[in-house]
Amino acid sequence: MKEIECITLFGKKKSIPKDELKFRPSVYGILIHNNKLLTVTSRNTDKLMLPGGGIKIGEPIEPALRREVKEETGIDIDIISFLNFKECFFYYDPLAYAFHGLLFYYHCIPLSFELLTNAHVDDIEASSPEWRLISSLKPEDFHNNGELIFELIGEVLRHNSG
Repeated sequence: MKEIECITLFGKKKSIPKDELKFRPSVYGILIHNNKLLTVTSRNTDKLMLPGGGIKIGEPIEPALRREVKEETGIDIDIISFLNFKECFFYYDPLAYAFHGLLFYYHCIPLSFELLTNAHVDDIEASSPEWRLISSLKPEDFHNNGELIFELIGEVLRHNSG
């Protein structure tokens, strides 16, 4: 049986039998306002993440993004454009699940600004929605894909200034 190398929630490598992987498409928003990036924090690692998450079976990508951002942050969004796609294999330690992930990233703008309190965030992994000054962030602040996130931030900033 072929094994696939996955990255755990805590950055370690773990080999998983291929037939144990669950397929998981997900979608994430890059939202920038007043030189601040909208982030949430991982409940398990205390690292930053972009708002977004899993796409339900039969759910189109853009409605999934609107739903996920609303559940994690409380704000409504307008989706401007598709930015990037990334494939990954990851192991979610708390539930002992391995995933073949397909991650879609979109440039979005906020239509509202009042963020949820932690008690109202409707997500098992995300907490603490916050607008963070981009100049105070580094790729290593992010749970995963920090370098890619910074590339996408740069792309959105160039789009906004042009």
